This record gives sequence, C-alpha cells and structure tokens, in this order.
Amino acid sequence: MSKPRPVVALVGRPNVGKSTLFNRLAGERLAVVDEVPGTTRDRLVAETEWNGVAFDVVDTGGIDPTGVTAPGKQPLSVGSAQFIREIRRQAQMAVEDADAVLFLVDVESGVTPADREVADILRRYQRQREGKPFPPIVLAVNKCDSVERFAEAAQFYELGLGDPYPISAMHGTGTGDLLDALVDALPPAPPSDEEEDRVAIAIVGKPNVGKSSLLNRLLGEERAIVSPIAGTTRDAVDTYLTYDGTPMTLIDTAGIRRRGRIAPGVEKYSVLRSFRAIQRADVALLVLDATTPISAQDAHIAGFVLEAWKSVVVVVNKWDAVEKDTYTMQAYIEEIRKKLHFLDYVPILFVSAKTGQRVHKLLPTALQVNEARLTRLPTSFINRILQEAMDRHPPPSKGGRLLKIYFGSQVSVAPPTFVLQVNAPDLMHFSYRRYIENRLREAHPFPGTPIRLVLRKKNK
Repeated sequence: MSKPRPVVALVGRPNVGKSTLFNRLAGERLAVVDEVPGTTRDRLVAETEWNGVAFDVVDTGGIDPTGVTAPGKQPLSVGSAQFIREIRRQAQMAVEDADAVLFLVDVESGVTPADREVADILRRYQRQREGKPFPPIVLAVNKCDSVERFAEAAQFYELGLGDPYPISAMHGTGTGDLLDALVDALPPAPPSDEEEDRVAIAIVGKPNVGKSSLLNRLLGEERAIVSPIAGTTRDAVDTYLTYDGTPMTLIDTAGIRRRGRIAPGVEKYSVLRSFRAIQRADVALLVLDATTPISAQDAHIAGFVLEAWKSVVVVVNKWDAVEKDTYTMQAYIEEIRKKLHFLDYVPILFVSAKTGQRVHKLLPTALQVNEARLTRLPTSFINRILQEAMDRHPPPSKGGRLLKIYFGSQVSVAPPTFVLQVNAPDLMHFSYRRYIENRLREAHPFPGTPIRLVLRKKNK
C-alpha cells in the first residue's frame, strides 16, 4: 500500500484570500480568485514542497458559521446561515482528515465573530496524539502588505492558536516563515507496518455508478451502505480481506462530482477523502455506468488516477441493464478507448454488481495489474528494445540537432520508471516519447500500469 503525502487543509471564513494563498503555495494559478465571497466551490488539491518536505495543500470553500460576512464585504453568494450544521461539520472533518490545518484570517477585517467561532470549532475537535494537540493548527494573517499591517497581526493572539504569522498571499511576503512553521508542525511519517504489504484497491468513480454495490458483491456481504441516492458514501471505507493467499485492502470511496457541482460543506471533504484514497492505492477500479454515456467527469477522474501514477482497471457496471447484440460490447470498448484515449493500455471488464456477472474477474485482474506494476526488466533487455526502436524509427532532430539515446535502465517500480541517457532532453518530442513507451509495452506488456520515462542528459 502506498503512503499518501501529508495533507494540509486550508480553512477560514470567506474572502480572506485562501485561493490566492493556495495558488502561491502551488506555484501556479489553480484556484479561481474573485472578490465575491464563496467563489471556491470545488475541491482543489496541489502538491507542494518546502525544505525537502512534500505535502498536499487542499483549498476549500469559506467557513462562515455565523452567516454574517465581515464589515464592508459583499454577502455570500450562497447563504451560509441555513447550513450552519453542515459548515460546522466541514470544519470538524477538516480537523479529522488533515495532518495539519492552516487557518487563514484577514488583518483588514480584524478579529471577527466568524474567526472566533471557527477557531473554537477547530480546537474543539482536536484530539491528543503523543501528548500534543492533533492536528496542529497554524494561524496565518493575510493582507499584511505594510509594516503597520504586520504590527496589527498581533491582535489575533486573541484566538488562542499560538503565534500568528503575518503574510501577504498576493505578494508572497512572509510565506517563507509560514512554511517553516507549517513543515515543523507536520507529524513525522509513520513507521512501516504489516499493512504496507497489502495490495490496496480503491473503487472510484462518479456518484451513483454502483461502487458500494460492487464492494458488497465482492465481499459477498452487506459491509457497505448501499443506496440509490447519489452521494450516500461519505467516508473512504477500508475493508481487509485475503484473496488467493494475497492480503488486500478494498477502499470504497465517495463519488467524485464534476467541478462546480461539489456542494460546500461535508461533500468537499468526502471528495478529499476519495483523492487521498487514490493516493494510497496501488490499483484503482474506475467504475463507469453502462447505462449512461461516458462523460468528461469520467475522463477527469481517470486523469487524476493517472497523474497519481496508479494502475487502473476500467469496470463497466450495470451491464445487465443494457440491451445488447453481437457488437454492443465491442462498440462500447471503442467508445472507452476514444473518450479515455490516454488509458489505451488498461483492461476493461463488463460486470453487473446486481447479478454478479463477471464480478469474479475483478480481483484476479487487479492482482495481475499490480504484478505488472512491480515488474522490473533487465537492463540488457531494455537497451535491446531501445536499439530496435531507433532502428525502426530514428530519433527526431530539431534545429539541425539529432536526438541520441545512449543508454536506458529501469530505476524503480510502482510505477515502472525508466531513465534514458540522452544528449539533449529537449529534443525528445512527445510523440517519440510515446513511441518509446509503446515499444516497451510491445516487448513486455504492462497491463493497466503507467510507465514513467525520465530523460537525463549524459555527462561528457
């Protein structure tokens, strides 16, 4: 089972600059920034690194338990007062699921009732770990764009969350000290244990495609709540079992909705748990609904699994509900290959969680894919394949310079990672990179498993 990176939840009331700080930490403009409070409605996760420590930052919607915005600010685009219970639950889940909480406030507004309420909620749901409050809460005071503003940040000692760190998310002032404190607050990585030897299989997909029903059919018992209501599953539920002598962990996850349709509140953190489940999985069962067309959201989820370098099995559920003829399955396979063209190496299974049709093939296929994920090829074999590939299709040139591949070796598994020694990495066009990958797959199939190619300039 893969170990996920530590997660930092970025919380605070609306319009304090969370998305601006998120973009600053991510190093690129990922979150939509707007003056209207409540702009962030989607979950955003970005990997960042500071002083050699990699962690994930999660941008969230604003928490406003009072339903009242700061003086002089615009009202919320969605009234929060009617969702007080859900918003408090959101703050609670932030504390439960994160390894550290970055609580952002606004020096221009001063200490507001909403800030006090959020601070109380965060403290209330902290628990003790090794004699210290967990998760740690780091307080950042945004919009400190002058010396006077830096001095005014001291008023936030009133919240009782330790030292406030004055920053300017827009200009980057003070973010270095904030990141130092944040990295120091992150708990050390847990020691390896026997659970690391389990094959972790995450069941992912849109809401209401039958993920929990599929889990129950695999287990042969009602171990997960099943409901026709989309979004019933809130937590990423782990179930342990042994199949054919192999210890496994099946992870049922909440449905991942399309951007802009994730409701503020609990559902944001349900999606966060789904993405964390993908990070710690070895193999993802991407569940599609055979009764509906393949959507952009299916491709979005598949893309996230691929970006996490996880192995994939595409599972077409509800196949019993489809009117079929001799060509129906082949036509659906061609549609999948077209819509999910970047997963052309992934096995596809047509199943029915309701009737049990072909469900017995899921775990053996997942284990086969995981075995390919752990494959290591001999260096001599790799270089023979590379030479044959270059003989069949010579490397490209650019500006009169010819790409030369001197040597190749596999440096790691999970996923299989190959380092190619070349004269100039910038000469490797994407199409030729894909060509090399395809030649490796022809020589040794890696079903359902991504291949990572790393180009390294050969030293003279």
